Amino acid sequence: MDRYDCTVTEANPSSGQPATAPLLGAADIRRLAGELDVRPTKTLGQNFVIDGNTIRRIVSAAGVDPAETVLEVGPGLGSLTLGLLDAARRVVAVEIDPKLAARLPRTAADWRPDAAGRLDVVLSDALKVTELPHQPDALVANLPYNVAVPVVLHLLEHFPSLRHGLVMVQEEVADRLAAAPGSKIYGVPSVKAAWYSRMRKAGVIGMNVFWPAPKIASGPVAFTRHEPPATPATRAGVFAVIDAAFAQRRKTLRAALAGWAGSPAQAEEALRAADVDPGARGEVLDVAAFARFAEYKRPAG
Repeated sequence: MDRYDCTVTEANPSSGQPATAPLLGAADIRRLAGELDVRPTKTLGQNFVIDGNTIRRIVSAAGVDPAETVLEVGPGLGSLTLGLLDAARRVVAVEIDPKLAARLPRTAADWRPDAAGRLDVVLSDALKVTELPHQPDALVANLPYNVAVPVVLHLLEHFPSLRHGLVMVQEEVADRLAAAPGSKIYGVPSVKAAWYSRMRKAGVIGMNVFWPAPKIASGPVAFTRHEPPATPATRAGVFAVIDAAFAQRRKTLRAALAGWAGSPAQAEEALRAADVDPGARGEVLDVAAFARFAEYKRPAG
């Protein structure tokens, strides 16, 4: 995978900001952290971006339209937020830390006085938020590593208006989200993400553009929403099958899904009805195949 090398060559003409609009650097981030007595914690998965060029590349790679409302999760001290305000019509930032949420509007006012009114800050856990002041069109975020996959799936479930986006996650998580059937790293995150969207790894971001520097590189993952598979099965039903299939990866689907279907024989019947080899393993099935299997009606009792 090539290094993350997207470039920004001109200003967004509708943003009112020049291409060289100032962004928070390492000294600014540390100053703000000191002012708030904030120390990045592993518990909240906080790693703040301290490089303005990286911010510009992320915003450019995300393909934000100037008419869009962007959802940002975990804005922290506001480095990415400023870049998004330069590109989008409105930014809705969801922050779990009360200190950071309270300071963000002032940072926007200090650094982007003409755009600060287009920022909404929501103090909430992104895993629990189901309503926002504006329906978001895109998700662009530097996600906390420890909850990245649940956050992405939660937001895609509860905000169908999200049409595309780009999120920074731990590189190995990026690989899993974007993995295709047949890959050794293809698993639950890969299949569940594919229910909602097409995901692709957009490069690699090194450790030194963050403070504190993580011990592993990050991977930006771009996604484009699509319709889920056409099936009478519910999303919850399909996801239950996916969980069962990967609970013990080395088992064949006949064995792994026996408990879900009622017995190995019933699992085999359902798999054959779904045109799936009972001797295969979950890592070879795409989301449509899991959906076909989930249509199986388990015997009562």
